[in-house]
Amino acid sequence: MRIQKPSNLEIKNSGELALYFIGTGSAFAKTLNQNNLIITKGNHHLLVDCGTKCSQALYEAGLSIDSIRNFVITHSHADHIGGLEEVQLFSRYVLGEKPLMVVNEDYEPILWNESLKGGSERSEATPLTFEDLWEIQRPTLRKDMPRETWETTIGDINIKLPRTKHFPDTASSWKDSAWSCAVIIDDRVLFTSDTRFDAPLIEDFDRIMNLEVIFHDCQLFTGGVHASLDELSELPEELKTKIVLMHYGDNWRDFESEAMDRGFHSWAKQGHSYIFDAKKPDAIWCSIR
Repeated sequence: MRIQKPSNLEIKNSGELALYFIGTGSAFAKTLNQNNLIITKGNHHLLVDCGTKCSQALYEAGLSIDSIRNFVITHSHADHIGGLEEVQLFSRYVLGEKPLMVVNEDYEPILWNESLKGGSERSEATPLTFEDLWEIQRPTLRKDMPRETWETTIGDINIKLPRTKHFPDTASSWKDSAWSCAVIIDDRVLFTSDTRFDAPLIEDFDRIMNLEVIFHDCQLFTGGVHASLDELSELPEELKTKIVLMHYGDNWRDFESEAMDRGFHSWAKQGHSYIFDAKKPDAIWCSIR
């Protein structure tokens, strides 16, 4: 993996897997953009989450939000979905085309009825539906995974979406949590999005895929609905060396050295791309059956 700051952000490359961090900040960060991610591979791309700041952050990086045509959403907090109304209305009334959304039948009504419907349904004489505004790509349920996991491909990009334990803070596991998911990219990279500390999420998928990098949610205090630095420090050393910390607060510099001393790989860099060679070094893994 190599890290670089692109001089001109693009959503095409020569074929390597590239992950661009639009932001690395928590929901309440003011000096950081929101923790949204662009995956690029060859001529294909996918935006993971589209928060309230996403469109502006992309504009400042030299890329218009209307260039993004493929979306997947990990959960319904505003720093992950707050920019979708702009996308769906601009696409319908300016571009005249639907963007593509990877979404299963469970999460679609939650996303529409509880978030996106209010500002868009009454835009025309006949009420609009989710299907009027989005081209839908349904992922397939993988029954051989250690927890509920959905899979699909966008061009050459393979993603798996395992359920996560994010909110409420009283949930004992992902099974009784509100709908949220992580994203596993090409069986190489785990992007947790927002999650409470959930060691099996990391350990199980690393065991079956030998992940190269784990981009993990990191809160700088313990409690609430995010994994904390202290909790993540309980993981085995060999896992911590793979973990790049993300979704952190404005005061992350106060913890920068401490995290390195505890054995973590690094802190995710906003406005930088993480680039992986075209082929995974040891791409053999076994599913759990």
